[in-house]
Amino acid sequence: MNFIDKSDIRTLFSRAMSTMYRSEVPKYGTLLEMVDEVNKSTLTHDPALKQLLSETDNLSRISEERHGAIRLGKPEELHTMRRLFAVMDMHPVGYYDLSIAHMPVHSVGFRPIDHDALKKNPFRIFTSLLRVDLISDPTVQKIVNRAMASRHIFSNNTMALIVLSEKQNGLTEQQAKEFVNEIIEIFRWHDKAIVTLPDYHLLTSAHPLAADIASFNGPHINHLTPRTLDIDRVQAMMPERNINPKAVIEGPPKRHAPILLRQTSFKALEEPVFFPTSGGQYEPGMHRARFGEIEQRGIALTEAGRKLYDILTEKVRQKIVPTVDGSNAKEYNDTLKKIFLDFPDSVNILREKQFIYLEYYPTQKGLDASTDVLKKHNIDSLIIENFISYAPMTYEDFLPVSAAGIFSSNLGEKESERIKTHSDQPEFEKALGRKTLDPFVLYAKQQQDSLLKTLKRLKIQ
Repeated sequence: MNFIDKSDIRTLFSRAMSTMYRSEVPKYGTLLEMVDEVNKSTLTHDPALKQLLSETDNLSRISEERHGAIRLGKPEELHTMRRLFAVMDMHPVGYYDLSIAHMPVHSVGFRPIDHDALKKNPFRIFTSLLRVDLISDPTVQKIVNRAMASRHIFSNNTMALIVLSEKQNGLTEQQAKEFVNEIIEIFRWHDKAIVTLPDYHLLTSAHPLAADIASFNGPHINHLTPRTLDIDRVQAMMPERNINPKAVIEGPPKRHAPILLRQTSFKALEEPVFFPTSGGQYEPGMHRARFGEIEQRGIALTEAGRKLYDILTEKVRQKIVPTVDGSNAKEYNDTLKKIFLDFPDSVNILREKQFIYLEYYPTQKGLDASTDVLKKHNIDSLIIENFISYAPMTYEDFLPVSAAGIFSSNLGEKESERIKTHSDQPEFEKALGRKTLDPFVLYAKQQQDSLLKTLKRLKIQ
């Protein structure tokens, strides 16, 4: 049988999700237009960036790049979702404990991990699982458990196609199209709740995330995120297009050598929904969950680089935390910028300190040189003599504090109870059905593979 490349299934899925979300949330379409406009302008005015992206095969992925986010309500859903994403070569990377920001969820990022798969389409889904144990009110716990007990989000045909893919280790083109058509329905918006309006208010008072997860018949996609090359420009443009952005950009400050991930969003929409009554009818209400987000991806940091980043981030948070209403936005941004002066802002210095991951490739000078000449050098001198060049590796993952900041600004986190911090990765992985992958190991392997490939092309390995 002729199986379609799993990356092509992922592309079918990401495009179908984007089309669906654009029809459901028109402002997302406006975001896409702004991001496209800014990216084209950035590449026009920065030929060096365009050349770098082209040389490292990163240029074509920019326009396709998205990440989405979903929230699941019970362990069984996470287990099946892991199998579903595996059909598209998306694997669980990292563990994100959002209880550090008083949110009753923990999360993982499903994404491709192979170098070529990332270049084809790096679509990611940030997937959170509700932690009922972090909700202190036993009445609310009962509401959640009752709602989740009756919820089944995967159709029989979806399950059959997952099993078929696992058995065959792939899907034909027709099977893949059928699979995408089926699973899109899982992430579609539902305007009819499965809990009563009084129960919804109790869920909301415990935490808006609990209400969003437990009140509906499926894990509707709550945002899709295109990648921009200049997030500050898009942030400034949003009000010009009648979009109200959150007050501050999450993540590190603007830098010459951008690191990790910067994110911003527009405020979540308040949408009409209908709640079941005891008489078998529905009564109207409102729910706020879905929003638009943009991101600017920077360089992947090594464990040493990430340690410094986390230290500086905590220093910022000890001095100031951005308010949901944005009243201290300027003070926060000034503090962030000042404290991050301690993080080197040069790719060369970051490489010397081994703070970043790199992809290596041979230069034309290296390819033209004789093997005898090349063998006289070590790696550092091959770089100094311009036989080998390198480019920073793109950060493919997420930041828990940033994710929490996005959620808070959109869902009004301050209105809910303050849950206790309690990480539980073993329980999450038990639900998942496997251990999550360590992103540092993945980046290190990608760096080493690129170096070995380069040395092989230079015929000195």
